[in-house]
Order: sequence, then structure tokens, then C-alpha cells
Amino acid sequence: MNTTLHGIATAIDRISGAVGHAASLLLPVLMLVIIANVALRYGFGLGLVEMEELQWHINAVVILGCLAFAYRDDAHVRVDVLHARYSPRRKALVELFGGVLLLMPFVVGICWFAWGTFTYSLSIGEGSPMPSGLPARYVIKFLMFAGFFLLGLQGIAQICRSILTLRGAAVATGERGPR
Repeated sequence: MNTTLHGIATAIDRISGAVGHAASLLLPVLMLVIIANVALRYGFGLGLVEMEELQWHINAVVILGCLAFAYRDDAHVRVDVLHARYSPRRKALVELFGGVLLLMPFVVGICWFAWGTFTYSLSIGEGSPMPSGLPARYVIKFLMFAGFFLLGLQGIAQICRSILTLRGAAVATGERGPR
């Protein structure tokens, strides 16, 4: 069982890492779009709806693509001020119960509603309400579903790692797990 849990967690970690890394590569593109938008607006008095929407869309891709990546690397915001003082076993318990009771129901709810929003948007061929805006707004709505689905998968990986820690399985150096 330990080998199976470890394999699941490792596979999900790889997927989250690949998606997060790919999404993070769009940050320089986002900066260029913002700089071009500002230069066009304030340097030439030319405001383009397409540039504004492109900026929002790239930002959405980066954020949604990096949700699971940040969770995997423990780079998310922690509210628990006591966490740093916990033993690895207690951290694993917090991660396990937090994942099962808080994260997973939240992710399932968001995915449920995001999927409905995406399918409706796709069925009507939703685009920008602005005449010169970007088409295919349903693509961004799908990314909302995909980003939270991947976060849910990463939650499963964290739950697997927590179970392994609680079972006394050694977590090798460099692997993600409760800290």
C-alpha cells in the first residue's frame, strides 16, 4: 500500500510541477503585454480592449496553472501559526484532516460550478461582450475548472503523503510532504 500511495503522490507531483512550470513561463509574456498596454494607452492615447483582455486571460492562466504547483511546494499562505512548531506526525494529521474536510469539499464544489459555467459558455459560444474583445471566453472558463481539478489532485497527493507519514513510512529527501 505504501508503494501505491507513494506512486500516486509522485505522479501527481510531476503533473502539478509540469503544469505550474509551463504556466509560470507566461509571466514574462504577461509583463510584456502590460508594458505594451501602458505604452499604447499613455504614450499614444490608444486604449485597446484586446490588450486588456489578453492581460486578464494570461493572468488567469498563470494563477490557475500555478495553484497546485504552489500547494505542492508548500508555497501557499498558511493561517496556522502553530504549524512551524508541530512534529511531522502532527503536521501530517493537520494536512490529512484539512485536506479531507476542508480542501476537497471546496475543490469539488468549485469544480462542479466551474464545469457548469464552462459547458454553458461553450454551448452559447461565449466571447467578449466588447465588439473588439477576444473570442472564446469559454476557454478561460474551462481553465478555471482545470486549475481547481489539478489542485484537487494535488490535495490527493498531499493526503497520500500524510497517510504515509502517519504510517511511519520514510519520506526521501526532496519529496514533498507535510513540513
